[in-house]
Amino acid sequence: MKKQRVVKGSVRVGKRRQGVIWLARPSTISIIFLVFGLILISGALTMAGIPVVWLVWYRLQPSTSQVLAQVLKRPVTREVAVAEFQAETAYQPEVNSSSPKENRLEIASLGVATPLIEQPSDQYEAALRQGVWRVPDMGDPYNRGKPTILTAHRFGYLAWSNQYRRENSFFNLPKLKVGDRLEVIWNQRRYGYKVYGEGEGEEITDYQADLILYTCKFLESPVRIFKYARLVEI
Repeated sequence: MKKQRVVKGSVRVGKRRQGVIWLARPSTISIIFLVFGLILISGALTMAGIPVVWLVWYRLQPSTSQVLAQVLKRPVTREVAVAEFQAETAYQPEVNSSSPKENRLEIASLGVATPLIEQPSDQYEAALRQGVWRVPDMGDPYNRGKPTILTAHRFGYLAWSNQYRRENSFFNLPKLKVGDRLEVIWNQRRYGYKVYGEGEGEEITDYQADLILYTCKFLESPVRIFKYARLVEI
């Protein structure tokens, strides 16, 4: 009787032993192509700006956003006396009636264009769920006795679309570099800022900045990414 040849990666049924299925292990090259394909798909999603790993993590750990909100809310500032912060407050941009009436943050290099959320400290999670929160009891662009501090989630919530995340959170804040510019519209005045410093840690280290932006570096981590900016005339 002629012996049947089994081809790797195929399923064959013997002619004389009906019902017996011969299974062969996938070939090495098919496994390589499969892994390579998965890598390409993941890479394409990442290049498209879709945070695949973080979305999967949020599915597995749905409380992550709440934990991160608590991290962002925890005091990162010590008591800052007005006399300690010696900012030049004379310059104020002109009121422009054509500017939006809502206070906004615009970072052109990152594609951020979002309202500034004003909420008391005990409403921090509701504020962060919307986007960028101005930390209360600190300064604002007009009253610069203390620095203006803005914070937001980096990865946000599952309900956020990818576009919403890019425009209304600090997902891309690590890409903001020294020398980059950003603007805050406050009471229809347009304030321009230039980044001069950055850092990582659990606390703010430079209170001489006019504007401080920060977000979490990792999921469920106390480490924050800080960007420090000075007011410039525009």
